Amino acid sequence: MSPSASHAAPPSDSADTGSVRLRNITKRFGDHVAVNDLSLDIHSGEFLSLLGPSGCGKTTTLRMIAGFDDPDSGSIELAGKNVVGLPAYKRNTNTVFQQYALFPHMTVAENVAYGLQQRKTPRSEIRDKVSEALDMVQMRTFADRKPNLLSGGQQQRVALARALVNRPAVLLLDEPLGALDRKLREEMQIELKLLQQQLGTTFVFVTHDQGEALSMSDRIAIMRDGKIEQLDDPDTIYDSPASAYVAAFIGQQNFFEGVLESADEMRADGFGLAATRPIALRAGTRVRGAVRPEFVRIEPTQGTASSDVNRVEGELVGIAHQGESMQFLVEIPGGRTISSRRPVADRAGLQLGDRITASWAPEDVRLFAEDEGPADLHRAVDENLTTTEISSI
Repeated sequence: MSPSASHAAPPSDSADTGSVRLRNITKRFGDHVAVNDLSLDIHSGEFLSLLGPSGCGKTTTLRMIAGFDDPDSGSIELAGKNVVGLPAYKRNTNTVFQQYALFPHMTVAENVAYGLQQRKTPRSEIRDKVSEALDMVQMRTFADRKPNLLSGGQQQRVALARALVNRPAVLLLDEPLGALDRKLREEMQIELKLLQQQLGTTFVFVTHDQGEALSMSDRIAIMRDGKIEQLDDPDTIYDSPASAYVAAFIGQQNFFEGVLESADEMRADGFGLAATRPIALRAGTRVRGAVRPEFVRIEPTQGTASSDVNRVEGELVGIAHQGESMQFLVEIPGGRTISSRRPVADRAGLQLGDRITASWAPEDVRLFAEDEGPADLHRAVDENLTTTEISSI
């Protein structure tokens, strides 16, 4: 998938009530280092996603911001104040979890009012704030219903209203859409982003779904082994991944392994990949090249064409519909398979078994140091089920 064409720049911190600053935070659980010397500035009013595979430290980071866990070292500042040691209920934050944890014996309105009641808010003020919060999530007409009479999406809206009713400066969301089906999840992504823009509240969103992060975020922090691998806006991360690990996790990729011949060209399986962006490594170094499927052009092989730089011959071994596009799998020398994606209307009569020439432009090639072992790279791919790495099929 492609990211949206533009994303708003992070808001200014001139009014920094929703700013979050993490400095050198580390959190261990026994011998396991869950978060490792992590530093991060979250701007007031921005939508920032923590993205990564299971066990990368994203939820632990969120829990430390919330006050459910304290770091073993380092500082956490909310609006310029160090809150390490301050309990969660004294922080100007609130959290929405994947499991909504609504009280089943209470109505929708009573669930939303619960936090206000705990704070001894006057009854008349509670009524007004609950109505306002339910209006924000379009749930006012369901105020008297019990949670068991609501759909999953409606329960999620109630959980959001309950978290927002106190107007926290920072809303923390821990995979809140994970329990919803795909269609509803996509609808809620739009609603969440619109709500965040309307309120101007800082949202810190934890997910392992790259589609969610790309569609909603002002910036994305991709995490790996308790550290941030890359922090950037979605367009930059999609177009210019900082490592093969990031490239594998965001969108689909075709990966090629080979040897660097010059700063901007590598050799793999009898053909070359030339890039417009050089890499600062010596010739002869093992590297990985990556090309996204949407940039791979395929056509029937004409005459005696042969593999060359940014061009390789193969056999069409797979065709699959993927919504508005189609995926074509081409087996190339060495038994590897590369993926090409094109609009459904652009099948051009291609059939299984056809001899195919696949090609791509130098500006669409990314070269990376071979700094991740196969298991580490495959873990990123496995967590992102929409990613296609080259393998035998």
